Amino acid sequence: MAAHPAGSVLIVTETDDLHAEAMAATLRKHHRLNPIRLDMREFPRAGGSFRLDRAGTARSLSHLTGLDDVTSVWWRRPHRCAVPTSTQGADDDYRQAECDGFLQGLLWSIPAVWVNDPGADRTATRKIVQLETAQRSGFAIPETLITNDPDEARSFVDSRRGAVVYKRTGTGRAEFSETRLVAPADLDRLGTIRSAPTTFQDYIDAECDLRVVWIDGIEWAVRIDSQAGVGRVDSRLDTSVGFGTARLPAAVSKSLATLMGALGLTFGVLDIRLGVDGEYYFLEVNPQGQFAYLEIKTGLPIFRSLAHYLVHGDATVPGY
Repeated sequence: MAAHPAGSVLIVTETDDLHAEAMAATLRKHHRLNPIRLDMREFPRAGGSFRLDRAGTARSLSHLTGLDDVTSVWWRRPHRCAVPTSTQGADDDYRQAECDGFLQGLLWSIPAVWVNDPGADRTATRKIVQLETAQRSGFAIPETLITNDPDEARSFVDSRRGAVVYKRTGTGRAEFSETRLVAPADLDRLGTIRSAPTTFQDYIDAECDLRVVWIDGIEWAVRIDSQAGVGRVDSRLDTSVGFGTARLPAAVSKSLATLMGALGLTFGVLDIRLGVDGEYYFLEVNPQGQFAYLEIKTGLPIFRSLAHYLVHGDATVPGY
């Protein structure tokens, strides 16, 4: 992407988001910029207005200044507005829709560089969209069934030669849910998936796992020695194992760039499993994924890369 003039950076996220704190510190240190931060749950408690006239447009939120000077937005952890409830459900639905529509419109109309575009971000979080797009982009994908039909799930598990894992299909920020191997006892509980569609996949025997932060064509790849600890099935369960920098094969990098372009994402954190068969298997991409621990473990300048993109439209880290 071509460089753009430096201006204000807006971070839309939760009040207590540690990634936002680290990014703010990075912007101050390396770019002498103090970003604007917004937790969308502050509205409508905070007043807001949008004005359009012959002179142009003006946006305001009572607790923030400088919205019209914003040139880049990190759409990090958006929320619905925190609208007070009443005894009338229909009124609550109406006010929620009006508040969400106003604040989203106020923000989305800002002519800025977005990380990521909210529309693309929403679509790309759907696991089915990710998997289908990744396969079209050239990635190897574990054979997969996503269903709320217990009979379909049982048939899939019975048909596989090896082990099968199951995991959640949704993308909401609910309580952490690990990926697990299907055990005999799980087959007796398949009726519960009728109201919670579940993802079933072939288990990939791994050499290691890779977590890759992708920022506008720049790859920050980390090898996780997941098979050395208790995170053999789900690498997130054990961060005590070895972490190291990695380099993706050219063919995998090409598939990655194709995938992110097709999803319309500028930023994403990807989970890839390197099988003992030498194949790189795509597992998922999170457009709002966590990466601070990767920088802590390896020293990779990921925050500097993203900050440089937000300020200059280029994720290259000078001198690295």
